[in-house]
Parts: sequence; structure tokens; C-alpha cells
Amino acid sequence: MSLLSDLINLNLSETTEKIIAEYIWIGGSGMDLRSKARTLKGPITDVSQLPKWNYDGSSTGQAPGEDSEVIFPQAIFKDPFRKGNNILVMCDCYTPQGDPIPTNKRYQAAKIFQDPAVAAEEPWYGIEQEYTLLQKDVKWPLGWPVGGFPGPQGPYYCSAGADKSFGRDIVDAHYKACLYAGINISGINGEVMPGQWEFQVGPTVGIASGDQVWVARYILERITEIAGVVLTFDPKPIPGDWNGAGAHTNYSTKSMREDGGYEVIKAAIEKLKLKHKEHIAAYGEGNERRLTGRHETADINTFSWGVANRGASVRVGRETEKDGKGYFEDRRPASNMDPYVVTSMIAETTILSKP
Repeated sequence: MSLLSDLINLNLSETTEKIIAEYIWIGGSGMDLRSKARTLKGPITDVSQLPKWNYDGSSTGQAPGEDSEVIFPQAIFKDPFRKGNNILVMCDCYTPQGDPIPTNKRYQAAKIFQDPAVAAEEPWYGIEQEYTLLQKDVKWPLGWPVGGFPGPQGPYYCSAGADKSFGRDIVDAHYKACLYAGINISGINGEVMPGQWEFQVGPTVGIASGDQVWVARYILERITEIAGVVLTFDPKPIPGDWNGAGAHTNYSTKSMREDGGYEVIKAAIEKLKLKHKEHIAAYGEGNERRLTGRHETADINTFSWGVANRGASVRVGRETEKDGKGYFEDRRPASNMDPYVVTSMIAETTILSKP
């Protein structure tokens, strides 16, 4: 084993009370994840023990050079890279005066989830995060011939074999790293387009859903960095007869999960129908390339719902219909959606809005 490997695998908890805290925040594009580390006295068991920090917002597209943003720690996870007592810290961003900056979507989401009416309903989320792995130098899907195409879709979904499944080592490493970190990752699978995969996070409650999806994305970015593979959340990375990438959002409230919940579900779906345009506008950039009415999607301009219908905007499961209670799946969000925006918007529309 090389000296570099030895140093990387050092267990600090064996020799020092100090820990490394990796502070993570969302950059100016709304999709770029940034992070930097600091040394703290450990162990850290609660976010209240963590200091605020600042960063150069002019280098992330979030502030002029004479101003400096402040990051507030919001959630702690175990660090699967450094292990020991070291931690990952999900943060959100504020001005030096303490006001949330425009790209801080967590702040408004937290206000919605703190509303007594929303909190009483205990909104649960399960997010199916799709993504595509690309060859680093050519930005072409992993496993595809450079400048060419594989065989048509069909053999790749949930497949096994070197000619059908590409990147499983990355996917499995990510799965285990998320479990180690304390993320409620509930599964993974290969997707319809070769080189495309999905992981699921949930069930999670309220703001924790956004925190966990963002940190799961960060961990995936780090693992693909190590592997020398490029990660993209583009909702339609390859034009033509290839599936796009979404972030189907499964949702239920306490009322939906109780007896008689199916009627509550149908009423909630009607509220979503009334605000279809507002939701589409907030559900991810480039989603019009994905929501075409083909490849298991509904047309972006038309709201529809159905039982077991994967071509609808909103799908209700057969089991939910049969049991008269349960959850529904909003299939409209793109893979590059902001989970803080999507989860809080669904709660706001279905619980707080009055049709």
C-alpha cells in the first residue's frame, strides 16, 4: 500500500480529539455543490455545536467580491470518506447581515414545513433520483461506443452483464457510502437507458428529504470524481429515442395514510392540477426535453393522473387504490430539480392552498 493510501486511510479518532467537518453548500447555478473542510474539537453530535462559516460568494456566482456569504450548518451526516468521527455538514447560505441569499431554497422550504398545518400532516417523501454516468474525456454515456450508439433500449433496465450494465461499482459504492452516512437510501437500480441509474431516498419527513437528497448527490459527485467518471443530472442527456432522467417524488400525508385517505389523495391531485404550470416552472431546467408524452412521461403542457399509469403526470399505485389509503407519485420533476423546492411546493399546494 502506498504512503498516500496510508495517509488517506488514517483514523484520526485513534490519535486525536479533533475531527474534520466538511461543510457542503449549493452554489450559484442551483445544481453545483461546493464544500470545504475545517478542523474542530470532537466528537460533534448535534448541529448546534457547529460554528457558522463564510466563503467567497463571488467565486460561486452568489455575491460581489466585496461581500462574503455565510453558511449556516443545518444537518450532520457521518463522513464515509474520512470515516471515524469525521462528519459531512449540509449548510444553507446567508448574507453577512443574516438574510437568506436568493439561491437559498432551503430557507423558504423550512418555513413551509414549520407551518403547524403542514407539521401536523407529517409529510413523507420518497425521491427516485435518476442520473447518467459519462466518460470523462468525451462526455458520452459510460459503456457507449465513442461517437456511436449501443443497441436499442430494452435489455438494460435492471440488467446484469458487461454488455448491458455499466458503472455498477460506482453505484454500489455510493449505496454503501449513503448507508454509512446515515442517509435513508432505500434502493438502487439500473435504468432504461444504458449508463443511467437511479437511487431512492426515503421515506423521509419534511425538510430532511431535501437535506438527504442533496448530501446523497454530494457523495455521488465525490465517488465519480474518484472513479474518473462524469456525473450528470441533465433530464435528457441524449436526444432521440432514449429515456430521459427524472426525480419522481412519492408523497403522502398522515391523512392520506389513514382510513379514507384515498379521497384525500384525489383531492390533493386536483389541487396539483390547478397549479400545474407553477409546478412545472419549478420542477427543473430543460424538463421540456424530457416531458414529451413519450418514454414513460406525460406531455409537459397537459396534467393527467391515473392508477398504475406511468405515462401520467401523477401515478397512484394499485395497492393504494385497493387499500383506500397510501401515497401518490408525482412523475413530473426532472432529475436536476431542487428537492427543497419540490417537496415544499407539493406540501404547500396539497395542504395549505385553498382551491
